Amino acid sequence: MPTLTSEIASVTATLSLGAGWWWYAAMWPESQIFGPVLLAGNDPDQIALTFDDGPNDTATPMLLDVLARHGISATFFVIGKYVQQQPGLVRQLVEAGHIVGNHTMNHPQLVTQPAAVVRKELADCNAAIEDATGAPIRFFRPPYGARRPVVLRAARELGLTPVLWNVSGADWNPDGVEAILENIDFGIARNRRRKRGSNILLHDGGHLHMGTRRLDTVRAVDRLVAAHRGTGTEFVTLDAWAT
Repeated sequence: MPTLTSEIASVTATLSLGAGWWWYAAMWPESQIFGPVLLAGNDPDQIALTFDDGPNDTATPMLLDVLARHGISATFFVIGKYVQQQPGLVRQLVEAGHIVGNHTMNHPQLVTQPAAVVRKELADCNAAIEDATGAPIRFFRPPYGARRPVVLRAARELGLTPVLWNVSGADWNPDGVEAILENIDFGIARNRRRKRGSNILLHDGGHLHMGTRRLDTVRAVDRLVAAHRGTGTEFVTLDAWAT
């Protein structure tokens, strides 16, 4: 006959499993439990560079120069309040052939926000980008990768495809260029074993303030692209994988 202690242990274990399942569904980048999100295509030689938290008046212009020098395009998920501060920089991204996506207006943790706040964050960011560029917005990346069904539903109601990632440079840590490249190389190698393309998460800004230093990211991108020159690797933007 079960004792009170064993019943409490059973309930605790069940709650822990439930919490773990919810965390995985909401936070793990490759999870599709709460709904489909775009990760990558099935060509292991394709790589997409994606940058979050810009535009940033220090790092974004340097990245524009690096990408132009290598002749490749990338996807930039921008924060609406920074778009309003640097509309000309966002126009430069579009004019250079890069994709600009929605990263919310203020970079909140969306899994804790009411549905009305979620929709407003996405709609206001869309409006800021459209005011700056006149270009349509197709893609949305939730801050921290955090989502729940209401977040994905709001995105699709606004015509946005939710995007996560399957490689992270972990460049928010001050570990230097070599660490960023090691993280990226590890992720690309894993995806190639899985016969998948690589959608690389990097940052050209920081959500706390304009002017975040991302020089290590800029240098890592320069070296990454140079290292893959002549190897058969194709650098693509997200529209190559969107259906």
